[in-house]
Amino acid sequence: MAKATMIEAIRTAIREEMARDDSVYCIGEDIAVMGGSFGITKGLLDEFGKDRVIDTPISEQMIIGSSVSAAMVGMRPVAELMFADFMLISMDQIANQAAKARYFNGGQISVPMVVRLPGGCPKGAAGHHSQNLEALLAHIPGLKVVYPSTPQEAYGLMLSSIRDDNPVMFFEHKRLYRISDTFEANGVAIPIGTADVKKEGKDVTVIATGRMVHVALEAEKQLAEEGISIEIIDPRSLFPLDKETIVKSVAKTGKVVIITEENKRGAWSGELAAMLAEENFDLLKKPVIRIGSLNTPVPFTANLEDYILPHEKDVVKAVKSIL
Repeated sequence: MAKATMIEAIRTAIREEMARDDSVYCIGEDIAVMGGSFGITKGLLDEFGKDRVIDTPISEQMIIGSSVSAAMVGMRPVAELMFADFMLISMDQIANQAAKARYFNGGQISVPMVVRLPGGCPKGAAGHHSQNLEALLAHIPGLKVVYPSTPQEAYGLMLSSIRDDNPVMFFEHKRLYRISDTFEANGVAIPIGTADVKKEGKDVTVIATGRMVHVALEAEKQLAEEGISIEIIDPRSLFPLDKETIVKSVAKTGKVVIITEENKRGAWSGELAAMLAEENFDLLKKPVIRIGSLNTPVPFTANLEDYILPHEKDVVKAVKSIL
């Protein structure tokens, strides 16, 4: 099996869907001629033309607003916001239009659109370009929120997202873009709402999202040397959430550590912890532990940036504390 980066995997999925379905198009700032800030849409303009790969002015409200309207009348836009942070400029279009259109119209209108959101802390990008805002979107009824951690998952989830008849918020961690991993353009879509067990174990369940999946996997190696076995689960979809896979693991271990890159206050990890406490309290042998970034804007200075983020040592410490 060949290797590819997440950039290449996402591009492949979008290209395949554009070739398969003429209603699929891409829209965003600098995505056509330049190929996107991270190169994801590179080459698509030459292949599909300017009517289906559309450069826009710097207006997130217009990008999302026009995509909502187009989706309502049968198109399938794949809208890129250059950084996930900028979704805040278009929150009315996302939260009050895209998310609510189906409900307000008794299911007679669908909004089949994807919003691509390069998120996470990429090193040295500071507070306006480094935030983890997935909890804001997971909070809004009517939106689906996905977060792949590998190229294969990014490919499979993008296929499902473009084909979905609901608005899908597609988070892509910027530090994972150029990490190469096994990949096959096999046309297999990964259903939204299915988690993946990245590593089986028996002592503690560790639930991780995005780049923190890789942090958890590194921590697993350290813990294994000490005879401690952790099971690592990647939800892949924050909503809808695969509760069945998570609860099955918790029933086996009785102990849970959740690690996300979000700052801890108001994080999606809190919703997950609440679900476990409210619905599966009898399975828990110890309190749920959450790991996240510190409650501060992301600093620009490298040592401060590193200080506020979660690391392998945090997972190791948390796991040991509940054994």
